[in-house]
Amino acid sequence: MFSYYLALAIRSLQHNKVLTALMVLAIAVGIGASMTTLTVMHLLSGDPIPKKSSVLFYAQVDPIPKLSYSHAEPPDMLDYRSAVDLWGAKKADRQALIVNSAIKTLVPDLNQPALMEAMLSTTSDFFSMFDVPFRYGGPWTADDDAHHSRVVVISSDLNDKLYGGANSVGRMLRMRDADMRIVGVLRPWRPSPQFYDVRAGRYSHGQTSSYYSKTEDVFTPFSSGLEINDGNFQQFNCWQLPKVAGHLVDSQCVWIGLWVELDSASKASAYRTFLAGYAAQQKSLGRIEYADNTRLRSLMDWLDFNHVVPSDVRLQTWLALSFLAICLFNTIGLLLAKFLRRGGEIGVRRALGASRKQIFAQCMVEAGAIGLLGGAGGLLLTLGGLALIRMQPIEYADLAHLDVAMFATTFVLAVTVSLLAGAVPALRASRIAPALQLKTL
Repeated sequence: MFSYYLALAIRSLQHNKVLTALMVLAIAVGIGASMTTLTVMHLLSGDPIPKKSSVLFYAQVDPIPKLSYSHAEPPDMLDYRSAVDLWGAKKADRQALIVNSAIKTLVPDLNQPALMEAMLSTTSDFFSMFDVPFRYGGPWTADDDAHHSRVVVISSDLNDKLYGGANSVGRMLRMRDADMRIVGVLRPWRPSPQFYDVRAGRYSHGQTSSYYSKTEDVFTPFSSGLEINDGNFQQFNCWQLPKVAGHLVDSQCVWIGLWVELDSASKASAYRTFLAGYAAQQKSLGRIEYADNTRLRSLMDWLDFNHVVPSDVRLQTWLALSFLAICLFNTIGLLLAKFLRRGGEIGVRRALGASRKQIFAQCMVEAGAIGLLGGAGGLLLTLGGLALIRMQPIEYADLAHLDVAMFATTFVLAVTVSLLAGAVPALRASRIAPALQLKTL
């Protein structure tokens, strides 16, 4: 029966090509606009590390002096002493300190100009915690952290730029005035968003596209990075300026992030207790005033707290869905006009024994066929829309690609929209009284 209804639908669509084209175009444009923005939203709001996000947490304590200003949340970053104390306690399965800066980098034995590269100074657990993939070599060790070893891991992009993609493990890089030995080269790695660097999103009025930029090109042990690039780290916030500009180790500033991995709910609860206990201890020493203002947020909670999806993307998504709704109502009107114009044909079919359900099914098959055609057109418009986004000067532009899930969603949404649009007209058509229509024939 379905094949019969499909043949009737094709014949009907061919009979009035202009009306068919209008309905297909309405659905295609609505699907194209909505799927373009939904694809971008899907890319920007997804879980950056699905296999581990539930066991990764961001730790915060509040070292801000009393009455400096009113605040309900602890700072987004830690002061040096708190960060090193918490990391050194080893109360988590893994833990990684995070601080970034820019540093002059060159290859001593190559006649190339120096580059200013983004450097992440972290600890050895960073790579295993965040499932960072390696092409050559591997991460440095905990001993390298302890001994302030002059070692470095570089990105795939930097390795391609400096060494043509060859295995550069064992080669030397001069970073500022220090010679650093390459111990590992990453595979292409682009978490989206760049979650480990997220901070202060709630203060940025939705301008958070920098969280979707490429990762740093050089990774150094935390203590080594502080030594070789001393004076070039930026504070997140200070309540007393450092005596030497940029020298933050002994300053009254917050500027370091701490991520911990806790593989069970009981361990997460225990770590929250540990954070509270540490803050209480530091309060007794007179260093911390707000001992009860500690936080341990999971990765996804931390991203939500920082509003990592740019506000303009959210607005565009709502506008596109509103436009899709307008297209839906236009299609309802066109289908209603189309089906009611075929009242005589429907009356004859009813007189020959067709039930209301059969008439309804025939109309819905025709609406579904329009949806499939509209989906094909919407797919082309979506691909075109994503291509235009990739041409824009925004950090996440190169991420705008249609994956398999969103490809399937395009057609499911198109058919669903067309069926929704066809439901009311099909119901009206199935209720046409055959006697009244036969009198007019």
